[in-house]
Amino acid sequence: MSTLDDLLKPILLPRMVTIAQRFSGDSLSDPIQVLRKQVQANPAYQKLIPGSRIALAVGSRGITGLPGFVRELVTLLRKKQASVFLVPAMGSHGGATAEGQKAMLAAMGITEAEMGAPVQATMDTVLLGYTEEQKLPVVMDRLAHEADGMVIINRIKPHVGFTGAYESGLMKMIAIGLGKQKGADYCHNLGFGRMAENIEAIARSVIVKEKLLFAVGLVENAVHETHTVSVLDKWAIISEEPALLQLAKSLLPKLPFKQLDVLIMDEIGKDISGTGFDTAVVGRYHTPYKKGGPDITRIGVLDLTERSHGNANGIGIVDFTTQRLFAKFDRDQTYPNSLTTTVPLSVKMPMVLKNDRQVVQAAIKTCNITDRSQVRLIRIKNTNHLDCYEISENLTEEAASCPNVSLLSTPHDWPFDEWGNLL
Repeated sequence: MSTLDDLLKPILLPRMVTIAQRFSGDSLSDPIQVLRKQVQANPAYQKLIPGSRIALAVGSRGITGLPGFVRELVTLLRKKQASVFLVPAMGSHGGATAEGQKAMLAAMGITEAEMGAPVQATMDTVLLGYTEEQKLPVVMDRLAHEADGMVIINRIKPHVGFTGAYESGLMKMIAIGLGKQKGADYCHNLGFGRMAENIEAIARSVIVKEKLLFAVGLVENAVHETHTVSVLDKWAIISEEPALLQLAKSLLPKLPFKQLDVLIMDEIGKDISGTGFDTAVVGRYHTPYKKGGPDITRIGVLDLTERSHGNANGIGIVDFTTQRLFAKFDRDQTYPNSLTTTVPLSVKMPMVLKNDRQVVQAAIKTCNITDRSQVRLIRIKNTNHLDCYEISENLTEEAASCPNVSLLSTPHDWPFDEWGNLL
Protein backbone atom coordinates (compact mmCIF):
# COMPACT_ATOMS: atom_id res chain seq x y z
CA MET A 1 0.00 0.00 0.00
CA SER A 2 1.35 3.43 -0.97
CA THR A 3 1.58 6.57 1.14
CA LEU A 4 -1.36 7.97 -0.84
CA ASP A 5 -3.41 4.90 0.04
CA ASP A 6 -2.51 5.30 3.69
CA LEU A 7 -3.55 8.97 3.68
CA LEU A 8 -6.85 8.49 1.88
CA LYS A 9 -8.12 5.09 3.06
CA PRO A 10 -9.45 6.43 6.42
CA ILE A 11 -11.58 9.09 4.70
CA LEU A 12 -15.20 7.92 4.88
CA LEU A 13 -17.70 8.82 2.18
CA PRO A 14 -21.22 10.06 2.97
CA ARG A 15 -24.26 8.09 1.92
CA MET A 16 -25.97 9.62 -1.10
CA VAL A 17 -29.55 10.39 -2.10
CA THR A 18 -30.77 10.75 -5.69
CA ILE A 19 -32.82 13.86 -6.42
CA ALA A 20 -34.72 15.29 -9.38
CA GLN A 21 -34.63 19.00 -10.13
CA ARG A 22 -37.31 20.58 -12.31
CA PHE A 23 -36.66 23.71 -14.34
CA SER A 24 -39.06 26.18 -15.87
CA GLY A 25 -38.84 26.94 -19.58
CA ASP A 26 -41.00 25.74 -22.43
CA SER A 27 -39.66 23.92 -25.47
CA LEU A 28 -40.71 23.66 -29.10
CA SER A 29 -42.68 20.55 -29.95
CA ASP A 30 -41.35 20.55 -33.54
CA PRO A 31 -38.26 22.79 -33.85
CA ILE A 32 -37.49 21.50 -37.36
CA GLN A 33 -40.85 22.73 -38.60
CA VAL A 34 -40.20 26.13 -36.99
CA LEU A 35 -36.83 26.28 -38.72
CA ARG A 36 -38.36 25.32 -42.06
CA LYS A 37 -41.07 27.98 -41.92
CA GLN A 38 -38.67 30.73 -40.90
CA VAL A 39 -36.10 29.86 -43.55
CA GLN A 40 -38.75 29.71 -46.27
CA ALA A 41 -39.98 33.17 -45.23
CA ASN A 42 -36.48 34.66 -45.22
CA PRO A 43 -35.91 37.14 -48.12
CA ALA A 44 -32.29 36.05 -48.66
CA TYR A 45 -33.42 32.44 -49.02
CA GLN A 46 -36.24 33.39 -51.39
CA LYS A 47 -33.80 35.30 -53.62
CA LEU A 48 -31.20 32.53 -53.73
CA ILE A 49 -29.90 32.07 -57.27
CA PRO A 50 -30.02 28.48 -58.59
CA GLY A 51 -26.56 26.92 -58.84
CA SER A 52 -25.09 29.03 -56.03
CA ARG A 53 -22.37 27.39 -53.93
CA ILE A 54 -23.39 27.81 -50.30
CA ALA A 55 -21.13 27.17 -47.30
CA LEU A 56 -23.06 26.00 -44.25
CA ALA A 57 -20.99 26.73 -41.12
CA VAL A 58 -21.33 24.32 -38.18
CA GLY A 59 -19.59 24.59 -34.80
CA SER A 60 -18.21 22.14 -32.26
CA ARG A 61 -20.75 22.36 -29.43
CA GLY A 62 -23.06 19.53 -28.39
CA ILE A 63 -26.28 21.23 -29.49
CA THR A 64 -29.44 19.20 -29.01
CA GLY A 65 -30.77 17.98 -32.36
CA LEU A 66 -27.96 19.61 -34.34
CA PRO A 67 -27.75 16.90 -37.04
CA GLY A 68 -31.47 17.31 -37.73
CA PHE A 69 -31.19 21.09 -38.04
CA VAL A 70 -28.20 20.83 -40.37
CA ARG A 71 -29.86 18.16 -42.50
CA GLU A 72 -32.98 20.31 -42.86
CA LEU A 73 -30.91 23.34 -43.90
CA VAL A 74 -29.15 21.25 -46.54
CA THR A 75 -32.52 20.05 -47.84
CA LEU A 76 -33.98 23.57 -47.95
CA LEU A 77 -30.96 25.02 -49.73
CA ARG A 78 -31.01 22.22 -52.28
CA LYS A 79 -34.67 22.93 -52.97
CA LYS A 80 -33.36 26.26 -54.25
CA GLN A 81 -30.95 24.26 -56.44
CA ALA A 82 -27.97 25.41 -54.42
CA SER A 83 -24.76 23.38 -54.17
CA VAL A 84 -24.21 23.01 -50.43
CA PHE A 85 -21.09 22.06 -48.52
CA LEU A 86 -20.41 22.09 -44.77
CA VAL A 87 -17.49 23.90 -43.14
CA PRO A 88 -16.33 23.51 -39.53
CA ALA A 89 -16.61 26.88 -37.76
CA MET A 90 -14.77 26.23 -34.53
CA GLY A 91 -11.68 28.43 -34.33
CA SER A 92 -8.81 26.46 -32.82
CA HIS A 93 -10.80 23.42 -31.68
CA GLY A 94 -9.98 19.98 -32.97
CA GLY A 95 -6.29 20.51 -32.31
CA ALA A 96 -6.36 23.46 -34.76
CA THR A 97 -6.22 21.05 -37.72
CA ALA A 98 -8.64 20.50 -40.59
CA GLU A 99 -8.83 16.77 -39.96
CA GLY A 100 -9.33 17.31 -36.25
CA GLN A 101 -12.24 19.64 -36.90
CA LYS A 102 -13.82 17.20 -39.36
CA ALA A 103 -13.49 14.51 -36.70
CA MET A 104 -15.28 16.69 -34.16
CA LEU A 105 -18.18 17.14 -36.57
CA ALA A 106 -18.25 13.43 -37.31
CA ALA A 107 -18.41 12.66 -33.59
CA MET A 108 -21.61 14.72 -33.44
CA GLY A 109 -23.10 12.88 -36.43
CA ILE A 110 -22.26 15.62 -38.94
CA THR A 111 -20.89 13.64 -41.90
CA GLU A 112 -21.45 13.71 -45.65
CA ALA A 113 -23.32 10.40 -45.49
CA GLU A 114 -25.70 11.63 -42.78
CA MET A 115 -26.17 15.23 -43.94
CA GLY A 116 -26.24 14.70 -47.71
CA ALA A 117 -23.57 17.34 -48.26
CA PRO A 118 -19.76 17.14 -48.28
CA VAL A 119 -17.72 18.39 -45.34
CA GLN A 120 -14.86 20.58 -46.55
CA ALA A 121 -12.35 21.66 -43.94
CA THR A 122 -9.32 23.91 -44.08
CA MET A 123 -7.37 26.05 -41.67
CA ASP A 124 -6.48 28.47 -44.48
CA THR A 125 -7.91 31.95 -44.13
CA VAL A 126 -8.32 35.06 -46.28
CA LEU A 127 -7.54 38.53 -44.91
CA LEU A 128 -10.60 40.76 -45.33
CA GLY A 129 -9.17 43.89 -43.72
CA TYR A 130 -8.78 45.37 -40.23
CA THR A 131 -11.13 46.63 -37.53
CA GLU A 132 -11.40 50.40 -37.27
CA GLU A 133 -10.26 51.11 -33.71
CA GLN A 134 -7.93 48.30 -32.68
CA LYS A 135 -6.76 47.49 -36.23
CA LEU A 136 -7.27 43.79 -35.57
CA PRO A 137 -6.93 41.56 -38.66
CA VAL A 138 -10.27 40.27 -39.93
CA VAL A 139 -9.88 36.82 -41.48
CA MET A 140 -12.28 34.27 -42.93
CA ASP A 141 -12.22 30.53 -43.70
CA ARG A 142 -10.94 30.37 -47.28
CA LEU A 143 -13.50 27.84 -48.50
CA ALA A 144 -16.42 29.79 -46.99
CA HIS A 145 -15.03 33.02 -48.49
CA GLU A 146 -14.85 31.47 -51.96
CA ALA A 147 -18.48 30.33 -51.83
CA ASP A 148 -21.30 32.38 -53.33
CA GLY A 149 -22.93 32.68 -49.93
CA MET A 150 -22.79 31.53 -46.30
CA VAL A 151 -25.31 30.30 -43.76
CA ILE A 152 -24.40 29.75 -40.10
CA ILE A 153 -26.09 27.86 -37.30
CA ASN A 154 -25.19 28.03 -33.61
CA ARG A 155 -26.59 28.00 -30.11
CA ILE A 156 -26.71 31.34 -28.28
CA LYS A 157 -25.65 31.10 -24.64
CA PRO A 158 -23.50 32.83 -22.01
CA HIS A 159 -19.74 32.54 -22.43
CA VAL A 160 -17.71 30.86 -19.69
CA GLY A 161 -14.99 33.53 -19.51
CA PHE A 162 -16.40 37.00 -20.17
CA THR A 163 -19.59 39.06 -20.23
CA GLY A 164 -20.83 41.23 -23.09
CA ALA A 165 -23.66 42.00 -25.50
CA TYR A 166 -22.49 39.08 -27.63
CA GLU A 167 -21.02 36.03 -25.92
CA SER A 168 -21.26 32.47 -27.29
CA GLY A 169 -23.43 32.56 -30.37
CA LEU A 170 -23.66 33.91 -33.88
CA MET A 171 -21.33 36.92 -33.69
CA LYS A 172 -18.68 34.79 -31.99
CA MET A 173 -18.99 32.10 -34.65
CA ILE A 174 -18.52 34.75 -37.34
CA ALA A 175 -15.50 36.34 -35.65
CA ILE A 176 -13.77 33.28 -34.18
CA GLY A 177 -15.36 30.09 -35.52
CA LEU A 178 -15.05 31.05 -39.18
CA GLY A 179 -11.79 32.90 -38.49
CA LYS A 180 -10.21 29.52 -37.71
CA GLN A 181 -7.10 29.40 -35.51
CA LYS A 182 -5.77 32.71 -36.85
CA GLY A 183 -9.04 34.53 -36.25
CA ALA A 184 -9.36 33.06 -32.78
CA ASP A 185 -5.78 34.09 -32.03
CA TYR A 186 -6.31 37.67 -33.19
CA CYS A 187 -9.53 37.99 -31.18
CA HIS A 188 -8.04 36.54 -27.97
CA ASN A 189 -4.65 38.22 -28.23
CA LEU A 190 -5.48 41.05 -25.80
CA GLY A 191 -7.12 38.69 -23.29
CA PHE A 192 -10.68 38.05 -22.18
CA GLY A 193 -10.98 41.58 -20.85
CA ARG A 194 -11.24 42.79 -24.46
CA MET A 195 -13.16 39.84 -25.90
CA ALA A 196 -16.61 41.45 -25.94
CA GLU A 197 -15.50 44.45 -27.97
CA ASN A 198 -13.20 42.41 -30.22
CA ILE A 199 -15.92 39.92 -31.15
CA GLU A 200 -18.33 42.70 -32.05
CA ALA A 201 -15.77 44.69 -34.05
CA ILE A 202 -14.51 41.70 -36.04
CA ALA A 203 -17.98 40.24 -36.64
CA ARG A 204 -19.34 43.60 -37.84
CA SER A 205 -16.46 43.84 -40.31
CA VAL A 206 -17.20 40.35 -41.63
CA ILE A 207 -20.92 41.10 -41.96
CA VAL A 208 -20.12 44.20 -44.04
CA LYS A 209 -17.65 42.42 -46.31
CA GLU A 210 -18.89 38.84 -46.69
CA LYS A 211 -21.82 37.20 -48.48
CA LEU A 212 -23.62 36.06 -45.35
CA LEU A 213 -27.19 35.13 -46.30
CA PHE A 214 -28.78 34.35 -42.95
CA ALA A 215 -28.05 32.77 -39.59
CA VAL A 216 -29.93 30.30 -37.41
CA GLY A 217 -29.77 31.10 -33.70
CA LEU A 218 -30.86 28.41 -31.24
CA VAL A 219 -31.70 28.91 -27.57
CA GLU A 220 -32.07 25.92 -25.27
CA ASN A 221 -33.87 25.62 -21.95
CA ALA A 222 -32.32 24.34 -18.73
CA VAL A 223 -32.61 20.68 -19.75
CA HIS A 224 -31.22 21.42 -23.23
CA GLU A 225 -34.42 21.17 -25.19
CA THR A 226 -34.84 23.66 -28.03
CA HIS A 227 -36.68 26.67 -26.64
CA THR A 228 -36.30 29.13 -29.53
CA VAL A 229 -35.32 28.98 -33.21
CA SER A 230 -34.58 32.36 -34.77
CA VAL A 231 -33.60 32.80 -38.43
CA LEU A 232 -31.94 36.19 -38.83
CA ASP A 233 -30.60 38.06 -41.82
CA LYS A 234 -27.07 39.36 -41.35
CA TRP A 235 -28.09 42.81 -40.07
CA ALA A 236 -30.63 41.33 -37.66
CA ILE A 237 -27.84 39.29 -36.07
CA ILE A 238 -26.34 42.54 -34.77
CA SER A 239 -29.61 43.93 -33.48
CA GLU A 240 -31.37 40.80 -32.19
CA GLU A 241 -28.71 38.49 -30.79
CA PRO A 242 -28.33 40.46 -27.49
CA ALA A 243 -31.99 39.83 -26.63
CA LEU A 244 -31.61 36.12 -27.45
CA LEU A 245 -28.58 36.02 -25.14
CA GLN A 246 -30.61 37.52 -22.30
CA LEU A 247 -33.29 34.90 -22.94
CA ALA A 248 -30.66 32.16 -22.75
CA LYS A 249 -29.36 33.55 -19.46
CA SER A 250 -32.86 33.53 -17.99
CA LEU A 251 -33.17 29.82 -18.81
CA LEU A 252 -29.84 28.69 -17.36
CA PRO A 253 -29.89 25.69 -15.00
CA LYS A 254 -28.70 26.37 -11.47
CA LEU A 255 -27.87 24.22 -8.48
CA PRO A 256 -30.15 24.82 -5.46
CA PHE A 257 -27.20 25.14 -3.06
CA LYS A 258 -25.23 28.35 -2.47
CA GLN A 259 -22.35 26.64 -0.68
CA LEU A 260 -20.86 23.17 -1.05
CA ASP A 261 -17.73 21.51 0.27
CA VAL A 262 -17.28 19.07 -2.60
CA LEU A 263 -18.56 18.71 -6.16
CA ILE A 264 -17.84 15.53 -8.14
CA MET A 265 -18.41 15.63 -11.90
CA ASP A 266 -18.47 12.31 -13.72
CA GLU A 267 -17.19 13.92 -16.92
CA ILE A 268 -16.13 17.08 -18.69
CA GLY A 269 -15.67 17.68 -22.42
CA LYS A 270 -15.54 20.16 -25.27
CA ASP A 271 -18.92 18.86 -26.44
CA ILE A 272 -20.35 20.05 -23.10
CA SER A 273 -18.73 23.49 -22.92
CA GLY A 274 -15.70 25.38 -24.16
CA THR A 275 -14.04 24.82 -20.79
CA GLY A 276 -15.28 21.26 -20.47
CA PHE A 277 -18.04 22.32 -18.07
CA ASP A 278 -20.25 25.36 -17.56
CA THR A 279 -18.27 27.54 -15.18
CA ALA A 280 -21.36 29.52 -14.14
CA VAL A 281 -23.07 26.36 -12.89
CA VAL A 282 -20.23 25.53 -10.50
CA GLY A 283 -18.97 29.06 -9.75
CA ARG A 284 -15.37 28.26 -10.74
CA TYR A 285 -13.72 30.35 -13.47
CA HIS A 286 -10.49 30.53 -15.46
CA THR A 287 -10.57 34.30 -16.01
CA PRO A 288 -11.28 37.27 -13.70
CA TYR A 289 -13.91 38.61 -16.10
CA LYS A 290 -16.71 36.29 -15.04
CA LYS A 291 -18.21 35.72 -11.62
CA GLY A 292 -21.21 34.29 -9.80
CA GLY A 293 -22.56 30.88 -8.94
CA PRO A 294 -22.22 28.70 -5.85
CA ASP A 295 -19.22 28.68 -3.50
CA ILE A 296 -17.64 25.22 -3.86
CA THR A 297 -14.44 24.41 -1.98
CA ARG A 298 -13.19 21.36 -3.89
CA ILE A 299 -14.06 19.96 -7.32
CA GLY A 300 -13.13 16.53 -8.66
CA VAL A 301 -13.57 15.29 -12.24
CA LEU A 302 -13.61 11.59 -13.06
CA ASP A 303 -13.55 11.26 -16.85
CA LEU A 304 -13.36 12.93 -20.26
CA THR A 305 -16.07 12.52 -22.91
CA GLU A 306 -15.18 10.50 -25.98
CA ARG A 307 -16.34 13.34 -28.23
CA SER A 308 -13.57 15.54 -26.84
CA HIS A 309 -10.94 13.43 -28.64
CA GLY A 310 -8.51 13.97 -25.78
CA ASN A 311 -9.13 17.72 -25.43
CA ALA A 312 -9.16 18.21 -21.67
CA ASN A 313 -9.52 21.99 -21.71
CA GLY A 314 -10.94 23.07 -18.35
CA ILE A 315 -9.19 20.41 -16.30
CA GLY A 316 -6.91 23.08 -14.82
CA ILE A 317 -9.87 24.77 -13.12
CA VAL A 318 -10.62 21.76 -10.89
CA ASP A 319 -8.68 20.21 -8.01
CA PHE A 320 -8.56 16.44 -8.55
CA THR A 321 -8.88 13.97 -11.39
CA THR A 322 -8.32 10.30 -12.18
CA GLN A 323 -5.57 8.35 -13.89
CA ARG A 324 -8.29 7.28 -16.34
CA LEU A 325 -8.87 10.85 -17.50
CA PHE A 326 -5.14 11.61 -17.51
CA ALA A 327 -4.56 8.69 -19.89
CA LYS A 328 -7.01 10.25 -22.36
CA PHE A 329 -5.39 13.69 -22.15
CA ASP A 330 -3.91 14.71 -25.53
CA ARG A 331 -1.59 17.71 -25.56
CA ASP A 332 -1.97 18.23 -29.32
CA GLN A 333 -5.74 18.48 -28.89
CA THR A 334 -5.72 20.46 -25.64
CA TYR A 335 -2.92 22.99 -25.78
CA PRO A 336 -3.71 24.77 -29.09
CA ASN A 337 -7.01 25.99 -27.66
CA SER A 338 -5.34 27.31 -24.51
CA LEU A 339 -2.47 28.95 -26.38
CA THR A 340 -4.96 30.61 -28.71
CA THR A 341 -7.15 31.91 -25.88
CA THR A 342 -4.03 32.95 -23.90
CA VAL A 343 -5.39 31.25 -20.75
CA PRO A 344 -2.94 28.54 -19.59
CA LEU A 345 -4.82 28.01 -16.32
CA SER A 346 -7.54 26.03 -18.08
CA VAL A 347 -5.14 23.23 -19.10
CA LYS A 348 -2.95 22.87 -16.02
CA MET A 349 -3.11 19.38 -14.55
CA PRO A 350 -4.70 18.96 -11.10
CA MET A 351 -3.76 16.20 -8.66
CA VAL A 352 -4.08 12.85 -10.47
CA LEU A 353 -5.29 9.92 -8.36
CA LYS A 354 -5.61 6.25 -9.24
CA ASN A 355 -9.39 5.86 -9.13
CA ASP A 356 -12.75 7.50 -8.52
CA ARG A 357 -12.85 6.62 -4.84
CA GLN A 358 -9.57 8.42 -4.16
CA VAL A 359 -10.75 11.54 -5.99
CA VAL A 360 -13.80 11.74 -3.73
CA GLN A 361 -11.73 10.99 -0.63
CA ALA A 362 -9.08 13.60 -1.50
CA ALA A 363 -11.72 16.25 -2.11
CA ILE A 364 -13.30 15.52 1.29
CA LYS A 365 -9.91 15.42 3.07
CA THR A 366 -8.89 18.85 1.74
CA CYS A 367 -12.18 20.75 2.02
CA ASN A 368 -11.21 22.17 5.46
CA ILE A 369 -14.24 21.35 7.56
CA THR A 370 -14.16 20.31 11.22
CA ASP A 371 -16.47 17.31 10.94
CA ARG A 372 -15.97 15.43 7.66
CA SER A 373 -19.04 13.31 8.33
CA GLN A 374 -21.06 16.46 7.62
CA VAL A 375 -19.47 17.18 4.25
CA ARG A 376 -21.83 18.98 1.87
CA LEU A 377 -21.25 16.99 -1.32
CA ILE A 378 -23.01 16.50 -4.64
CA ARG A 379 -22.24 14.31 -7.63
CA ILE A 380 -23.44 15.24 -11.14
CA LYS A 381 -22.96 13.58 -14.52
CA ASN A 382 -21.93 16.89 -16.12
CA THR A 383 -23.11 20.50 -16.12
CA ASN A 384 -25.54 19.79 -18.97
CA HIS A 385 -27.49 17.27 -16.88
CA LEU A 386 -28.84 18.81 -13.70
CA ASP A 387 -32.30 17.30 -13.84
CA CYS A 388 -31.17 14.25 -11.86
CA TYR A 389 -28.10 13.86 -9.63
CA GLU A 390 -26.95 12.77 -6.18
CA ILE A 391 -26.48 14.71 -2.95
CA SER A 392 -25.02 13.75 0.42
CA GLU A 393 -27.56 12.56 2.95
CA ASN A 394 -27.14 15.64 5.13
CA LEU A 395 -28.41 17.88 2.29
CA THR A 396 -31.79 16.16 1.94
CA GLU A 397 -33.70 18.47 4.27
CA GLU A 398 -32.35 21.56 2.52
CA ALA A 399 -33.08 20.06 -0.90
CA ALA A 400 -36.61 19.02 0.06
CA SER A 401 -37.39 22.60 1.02
CA CYS A 402 -36.81 23.71 -2.59
CA PRO A 403 -40.10 23.75 -4.54
CA ASN A 404 -38.48 22.37 -7.71
CA VAL A 405 -36.62 19.45 -6.07
CA SER A 406 -37.91 15.93 -5.38
CA LEU A 407 -36.18 13.13 -3.49
CA LEU A 408 -36.02 9.96 -5.59
CA SER A 409 -34.25 7.49 -3.34
CA THR A 410 -33.37 6.52 0.19
CA PRO A 411 -29.75 6.98 1.30
CA HIS A 412 -27.32 4.57 -0.38
CA ASP A 413 -23.60 3.85 -0.50
CA TRP A 414 -21.32 4.69 -3.41
CA PRO A 415 -21.28 1.80 -5.95
CA PHE A 416 -17.58 1.12 -6.61
CA ASP A 417 -16.13 -1.80 -8.55
CA GLU A 418 -13.12 -3.82 -7.38
CA TRP A 419 -10.74 -1.18 -8.81
CA GLY A 420 -12.36 1.67 -6.90
CA ASN A 421 -14.18 3.16 -9.88
CA LEU A 422 -17.87 3.99 -9.94
CA LEU A 423 -20.22 1.55 -11.60
